[in-house]
Amino acid sequence: MVLKVGFIPEHFSTPLQFAKTKGYFAQNDIECELIEYPSGSGHLIQSLKSREIDIAIGLTEAFVRGLCEGDHESYQIAGTYVQSPLCWAVSTGAQRSDPTSETQLQDASIGVSRIGSGSYVMSFVLGLQHHFKSPFFKKFVVLDNFKNLRDSVNKKDNVEPSDAFMWEHFTSKKYYDNGEIKKIGEIYTPWSSWVIVSGKHVEQVPLSSFLKAVQQGIEYYNSHKDEAAKYIADHLDYSYEDAKEWQKTVKFADDVTKVDFEKDILGTKSVLKTAGVVQKDASETDEQILQKLHAGVIS
Repeated sequence: MVLKVGFIPEHFSTPLQFAKTKGYFAQNDIECELIEYPSGSGHLIQSLKSREIDIAIGLTEAFVRGLCEGDHESYQIAGTYVQSPLCWAVSTGAQRSDPTSETQLQDASIGVSRIGSGSYVMSFVLGLQHHFKSPFFKKFVVLDNFKNLRDSVNKKDNVEPSDAFMWEHFTSKKYYDNGEIKKIGEIYTPWSSWVIVSGKHVEQVPLSSFLKAVQQGIEYYNSHKDEAAKYIADHLDYSYEDAKEWQKTVKFADDVTKVDFEKDILGTKSVLKTAGVVQKDASETDEQILQKLHAGVIS
């Protein structure tokens, strides 16, 4: 069986690429086809549900939301990929005199890629952490993509204006460096940022072999940081210097088969419910959610 593995082609994918190029999949008697999903975790979920892919690696909040909304019939969380939180930069237009701080965003217009996206969910994390009064913001401006978000805070004619938006820090950094936008703050996910998810149709033996190979890829990454930074610079549209800085902020899982249930599942679910992007599980107990997430999840 060839495992079809969907992943987002960003700097976080480097250990997965090492698992393939260094032969760890072959050593564990599995064949993997790595399929890029630049459109993100939502597209990964669609492909898991349709069985176009067998395994996905993506953002924790996206998959927890799906499971709470009923996707547990299609896939399960099999482990943790990135143990550290994700740093989201808070940005506004480069020439604007306001806002100057993330603490000034109460009642602001917040740009998001879509309702329910990471940029949307993290705005609620921001509001909760700074104890904004509810409702936290005046409105959300849906802008579809990163370029439109940048144009929006710069009040370009082609998009609806917004005051600020949140996006992954190192993806944003090049636009700070070229003067297009400016950073007014940052916020971290209160959960481990990336998980490994498998379709319910994937048998335990190939899944276990896949997880073992990914762990070997992580171990290779950890012991070859300079090679990893060069790979990121050569293949993933980051400078070598930015890749080295990013490496200081990220920690891949020591054991990819484990998930911190309290932090990564219940904590994420709580924020998603506050944001209004999880609704169907309103009557479910935490124990029922736990039963849905039986693959590799620990309390």
